[in-house]
Amino acid sequence: MKLVSGGSRREGNATDERVQGYGETLIGLSPEERSRKLLSIILQELDDDKAEDVVTISLAGKSDLADAMVVASGRSQRHVSAMADKVLRRLKDAGFGRAKVEGASASDWVLIDAEEVIVHLFRPEVRSFYNLERVWSEAAHAPAKTDT
Repeated sequence: MKLVSGGSRREGNATDERVQGYGETLIGLSPEERSRKLLSIILQELDDDKAEDVVTISLAGKSDLADAMVVASGRSQRHVSAMADKVLRRLKDAGFGRAKVEGASASDWVLIDAEEVIVHLFRPEVRSFYNLERVWSEAAHAPAKTDT
C-alpha cells in the first residue's frame, strides 16, 4: 500500500477534534497532514477488519474529488457491511463524522465519501466486474490522441 500526499479539496472544521485511541488533535494540521491521518485511520480499520486486497490509489492530478481512493474486498455481504459500519464508526470517533455512505443496504458495493479519501468496499465478484483499479490507473488517464 502506498500513502498519498497532495492537497485537500476541503478544509477541516474549527472544532476541537481529538482522534480517540490515537491521542492526537486534528486542530492545526495542514490539509495534507489531515488527509494522511484520515487515510491512516481508514487503512488501520480495514486491516483490523481483515479486508482483502486493499489498494490505495493516489488521485493527485487525476481528480479534485479527493486525495486518495481505497478499494478493498470483503468475503461476503455481511463482511462488507460490517467493515463499512466499523470504518464509519472509527471516522466518527476520530472527528470525521461528515462521511457519507451509499450502498450499505445491499452491501455488494459500499461507497464511503470521507471527503479527502473515498472508500470502495466490494464483494470480490462485484469488484472484478467494475474493476475500479483499471479505471483509475495511469494508462486510463493518458492524454487523448488527436487527429493532426
